Amino acid sequence: MHNENWDDLRYVLAVAETGSVLQAAKHLGVNHATVLRRVGAFEDRHGTVLFERTSQGYQLLADCTHVIRAAHAAEVAMQEVHRLASGGRLTLQGTVRVTSTDTLCRAVLPGFVDALQVEEQDLAITLLSSNTHLDLSREQASIAVRPSARLPEDMVGQIATELAFAAYAVDPAQTKWLGLTGPLTRSIAGAWMDANVPVDQITIAADSFLTLQEMAAVGRGIAVLPCFVGDRDDRLLKLPYIMPPMTVPLWVAQHVDAIETQQMRAVKMRLIRFLAEQRDLVG
Repeated sequence: MHNENWDDLRYVLAVAETGSVLQAAKHLGVNHATVLRRVGAFEDRHGTVLFERTSQGYQLLADCTHVIRAAHAAEVAMQEVHRLASGGRLTLQGTVRVTSTDTLCRAVLPGFVDALQVEEQDLAITLLSSNTHLDLSREQASIAVRPSARLPEDMVGQIATELAFAAYAVDPAQTKWLGLTGPLTRSIAGAWMDANVPVDQITIAADSFLTLQEMAAVGRGIAVLPCFVGDRDDRLLKLPYIMPPMTVPLWVAQHVDAIETQQMRAVKMRLIRFLAEQRDLVG
């Protein structure tokens, strides 16, 4: 039987959380060769391969998620030992990966990260901007911030606030629409357009609200946008008479099988509080 210690596991966990040997080395305060050596030694000792080496970084293999869950459990235990030994004080350290849409990552979440870094300088946040749903079961991210009518069965979370949508254009006489494609077709805006906007009135489609914002701003058509995007753009006019008021819950969620570390729990609760405080902006 192999005797593991926390120092071995923390290298593996750092690579899984950051998806990068260089970022893991920066977080741990060592050089990247040390991280490669420690991860390679762990894999050799157990006769396994944990990560797929890709051009985008280190991707945890699907059948190795149980190893990372066990490493997270060890991390929680070590943090509790540290907390008790230091008289109950808790210092947040490590990396928490948060995935959200491109619009939220651009306009809302940087404010949260900035405020959190002031309070918790040893805690690193990785923002993953994607309109597709990353696979949280494979540790691509710890926390998801997503607008959705409901969560999929493999996720659990809490509604932080409501996200509002409206129609925008540079000209109120505009009759052509900008369509939604890709993951946006599954949004509340996509469902409304599918039911109410004839295909022959759609000129251009995009899979990003940020792209649609720019196309609307140059006069190519009416775009349905999150209000925190459209309202802040002086080039656009809100057209409230074209579509009914529309909101969707904004969730802070995680995978049902995720082991909730103290860092993850703290970030999640602060995210919920921060987004609730932004209701006038996003709603």
